[in-house]
Amino acid sequence: MKRVRVVCAHDCPDMCSLIAHVEDGKVVRVQGDPDHPYTAGFACGKVNRDADNVNSPDRILTPLKRSGPKGAGQFEPISWDAALDEISARWKAIVNESGPLALLGYAYSAHQGLMNRGLVNGLFHALGASRLQAGTVCDTCCETAWDLTVGPVGGADPETVVHSDLVISWGADLAATNVHFWALVEEQKKTRGVPLIVIDPRRTRSAKAADLYLPIRIGTDAALALGVMHILVRDGLVDRDYIATNTLGFERVEREILPRFTPARVAEITGLAVADIEKLAAMYGRAKAALIRLGEGMTRLAAGGQALRAVALLPGVSGHYGVRGGGALLLTAASCDLNYNAIRKPSGPATSRMVNHLRLGDALLNMQDPPIRALYISANNPAVTCPEVHKVRQGLAREDLFTVVHDPFLTDTAKFADIVLPAASYLETDDLYRGYGAYWMQWGQKAAEPRGQARSNFDVAQALAQRMGLTDRIFTLPPREAVKKLFEGATGPAAKADPEKLLAGTPVHIAHETDGQPFRTPSGKLEFYSAQLAGQGLPPMPDWNEDPIETADAKKWPLRLLTAPGYFQAHTAFSGVAFLRKREGTPFCILHPDDAAARGLKDGSNVRLFNDRAEVGLLLRVSDEVRPGVVLVPGQRPTGEALSGTVNMLCSDRYTDIGEGATYQSTFLEVGPWTETSRAAAE
Repeated sequence: MKRVRVVCAHDCPDMCSLIAHVEDGKVVRVQGDPDHPYTAGFACGKVNRDADNVNSPDRILTPLKRSGPKGAGQFEPISWDAALDEISARWKAIVNESGPLALLGYAYSAHQGLMNRGLVNGLFHALGASRLQAGTVCDTCCETAWDLTVGPVGGADPETVVHSDLVISWGADLAATNVHFWALVEEQKKTRGVPLIVIDPRRTRSAKAADLYLPIRIGTDAALALGVMHILVRDGLVDRDYIATNTLGFERVEREILPRFTPARVAEITGLAVADIEKLAAMYGRAKAALIRLGEGMTRLAAGGQALRAVALLPGVSGHYGVRGGGALLLTAASCDLNYNAIRKPSGPATSRMVNHLRLGDALLNMQDPPIRALYISANNPAVTCPEVHKVRQGLAREDLFTVVHDPFLTDTAKFADIVLPAASYLETDDLYRGYGAYWMQWGQKAAEPRGQARSNFDVAQALAQRMGLTDRIFTLPPREAVKKLFEGATGPAAKADPEKLLAGTPVHIAHETDGQPFRTPSGKLEFYSAQLAGQGLPPMPDWNEDPIETADAKKWPLRLLTAPGYFQAHTAFSGVAFLRKREGTPFCILHPDDAAARGLKDGSNVRLFNDRAEVGLLLRVSDEVRPGVVLVPGQRPTGEALSGTVNMLCSDRYTDIGEGATYQSTFLEVGPWTETSRAAAE
């Protein structure tokens, strides 16, 4: 038995340091690293089962070539040389006939290693292919709104919560998605009595532990934040000196916006009690070092950017951005200024045609001059995760589209591929990691050799680059040499990190530059008024108004969709673990008892969720953890586990107000009994 220090590569802000126990070349156990200050010796319930994931009997162990209809999942094994030769020959022919824009390739979030994710994108950048505007299914709205408000800089260091005297979890289920910060919060509650406020449409596990829980209506976060500002002004709890020195445009917001957000009106908008709104404002206004942990989910709706801006501006009113232990945390990655272009953009044109991630289906079906003729996907499952999934699947079903999928498992997306390549997991790869919810950078070495014939994203990108005639040196360097290129030209605190120290296995804490908050906006200040937004014809100040499309949809469909990570099946990256599938249970939805009773639906029954776009079949759980008028669907589950379909079939590919992000939470629908007609349609 040997112990190997590795780093979790799943899409999670904590990016834990782990210990892999390896026996006879096989990973038999994964646990949290007891010597890492932030991981502190424990991993989440999902990652604790990653030995089962890497050893899953469902792993793909050899390259596969399609032998049946697209989508049927019928393949026959082929050799790596045959697969790579066919891929490169097809790509060269397509480029010769239609130009490189007919190619589209990407790696996304299932492997968070900077090289295994980055070099695939570097391959297609160097080829001059069409480029995926990645992340719009997830974080471009919140990240763009943050940058327009605070600037491209990381938020508060989560480890400074030891100095906080109030924590607000706003739209973040910390117990599910940020367990190490949650552990710190629980410790501060226990040892110092630090109060916790949770603002969330769902009564999450985190909410159940809160000192104050506010079950806000979906899409009304901006109104609540502006209502808190109104009360802070009214009660003289505004830090005028901080505002005068460090912010831009507050006086206009105070004069033109805040008078409309009285406690009574905010209560009407948010569905919260006036007393609770007053209590929230009083606790926040009197705190000396209040820390707001922002969730990304509240921005995945039509006015998500305005919501993020409004909440992110609150610490500017109170002055908490200037206090250690105070401020706000959305993401930390912006303060890790490595030379990412060395991996992601080794050569190729400065600009190219862009394809928005969330509209992949539309691009596959409708993009012309030239149409997309070849698609390469690794570390992602768009046939489940993209909105308007039916469009994605229709596009993937095109007989004239040559699709390659590189994945450890035969996912819904892989079933449409012409060639499927077996991918190595993070436990089988070397890579550098930087957290996006903490200020740690770590080298993770592989714990075991890849199973079967699996190969890493990094390795396959290099092999294809060489077959395509690319000569950039990055496509020939081994991982331990390639990683050093990230530090050549790095700036800020990351430039001080010693790559040799990292490669030797020592985690590096990136000095947090935002204590005292040097904002990186054009003005150098926290921007209540954004000239950038004004220049785009968008509201330059935070506000809340009813969205006309949402209002019209709500009149037609009585329920609003709320999506959230599942506790054991957050997304399909964990589908290969039977134990976790069993713990999560059959794919389900949750209705409030009043809504279930009004429809004659009982707990444990099979139901159909439907709107103009699709119909999905799920198990029903009846619970008051959501408000009336909401249907909650946790997790991203593959087709075949549910009665029928997958939840994103119900969601449109409409953009958010800022950042062209996905609007999952702007979905309206109805729920009814699962019938024989539903069963026949599903079959």
